[in-house]
Amino acid sequence: MIERITGTVAAKTADHVVVDVGGVGFLLDVSAVTLSDVAAVGEQTLLFTHLHVREDVLQLYGFSTEEERELFRQFLGVSKIGPKIALAALSCRRARDLRKALATGDVALFASVPGIGKKTAERLILELREKMGDVDLVGGSETAGGATTEAGSIPLARAALVELGYSVLEADKLLSPLDAELPVEELIREALTKRV
Repeated sequence: MIERITGTVAAKTADHVVVDVGGVGFLLDVSAVTLSDVAAVGEQTLLFTHLHVREDVLQLYGFSTEEERELFRQFLGVSKIGPKIALAALSCRRARDLRKALATGDVALFASVPGIGKKTAERLILELREKMGDVDLVGGSETAGGATTEAGSIPLARAALVELGYSVLEADKLLSPLDAELPVEELIREALTKRV
């Protein structure tokens, strides 16, 4: 098992990085959160890894924190959740905030992730809620960009924006400065107005 990789960032794309270690380039698939944490090309980085083995391929995944890697492995233990969907879920929030969402049963958040419908989101929460242990539930949750989301109508507005083609991260960025107590329709209207 490859536990972690330390080396020079050779390339970064929308969903993976290449880390040069002693002249060997390791291609690692990463979440949007980890991608934002990875150093610039030419700089040193450290990534915790998970080697996913299938019949026809060995795929290496990279994570900026051990907590994110652990959550990735827990997601993989849930029926119908593969590495691609697990990375999509990890791309919408930092690991600690996803743990809060699992502990509080935020079905709307997980259902808004591409590839996860409402039933899969409910199963994900059902199977993982007990494994979250003691989670600090005070305050809002932090997105990858550092914005804070609140309760109220935000989850429904987020789900609607995702249905309109926005990513979870884009929807949260549009909704984060808005008042969570506004009606869902008004939140969506204001978010779309900001986008123009």
